[in-house]
Amino acid sequence: MVSEKKKESVLAGFKAFLMRGNVVDLAVAVVIGAAFTNIVNSLVKGIISPVVGAVGTKSLDGYKSCLKAPCAIGPDGQPTGVEILWGSVLNATLTFVITAAVVYFLMVLPMSKYLAKQEARRKAKEGVQEVVEITELELLKEIRDALVAQRGGGTAPTGPRNGF
Repeated sequence: MVSEKKKESVLAGFKAFLMRGNVVDLAVAVVIGAAFTNIVNSLVKGIISPVVGAVGTKSLDGYKSCLKAPCAIGPDGQPTGVEILWGSVLNATLTFVITAAVVYFLMVLPMSKYLAKQEARRKAKEGVQEVVEITELELLKEIRDALVAQRGGGTAPTGPRNGF
């Protein structure tokens, strides 16, 4: 009976963990990120890489250095010697840099500008509301002073009176 309660509490705790907002948001972000990866990879492979290839070489994967000779394919089909495949490392690095640039300039930068504009609009709207509130307060003080002057001809009170 104790194990059943413990099992229920573990399951309840696991359910609470899964239902936390940040866990669900993270799961959604991973799924969207995986789908977005295909878009970015297609963009890099289909547009950016051919443009870079038109300027330079189309594939860097063939570049390598031989560390221990002889570097060749033996009669059994296995490579002999020790090769350093620096071209594939350079290709992966360039692909990463190009992908990061595409994501930054096509997604992050425009989104940052959009959010900054939204924040500026929100602050401008709040600023207008504060100015209106201050102006209304000043107007009410002037009305109070005018009423006091009409009643007794004296000076206006310095503190709040009758809710004003």
